[in-house]
Amino acid sequence: MTGEAILARDIMAQNLVTLSPDLEVFDAIDVLLKKRISGAPVVDSDGTFVGIFSESSCMRVVVNAAYESLPDAGLMPFVDTNPPSISPDTDLLTICQTFLDQATRRLPVLINERLVGQISRRDVMRKISELAKGKKCGHAELLYLSALLNEGRENVELRIAH
Repeated sequence: MTGEAILARDIMAQNLVTLSPDLEVFDAIDVLLKKRISGAPVVDSDGTFVGIFSESSCMRVVVNAAYESLPDAGLMPFVDTNPPSISPDTDLLTICQTFLDQATRRLPVLINERLVGQISRRDVMRKISELAKGKKCGHAELLYLSALLNEGRENVELRIAH
């Protein structure tokens, strides 16, 4: 059987809402609310990825305000500056495993610290659903996936049989 590896570059979103590190935190919260998104990458003026501001970050705003007499209103104290990230060549199985291992809803896709896209858990679900419908995925396809996983290869890639 031959197949094509499904890579991050194949399923990543590229038209992203991004935030500037210079924003005030409440302006960033307004962006998330207006765009109906749970988080957004923070990118500096040179296009370098700085981190992620998310709903979880917003909870830190509340806690910080409760414990600080003069809470910081800038965005950067609340940005996750070391989130898990992937490259465009990361295979679907590794993406799924990363989502299982990390408490994150999105994975920034980076090339040399530059944001080129993002993959959400929903993007992965959408791709798997599309593949299942196109291939009428059932027990046999799951057995094929299982066989790939049990070959013991170091770099396993999820492949769809043609």
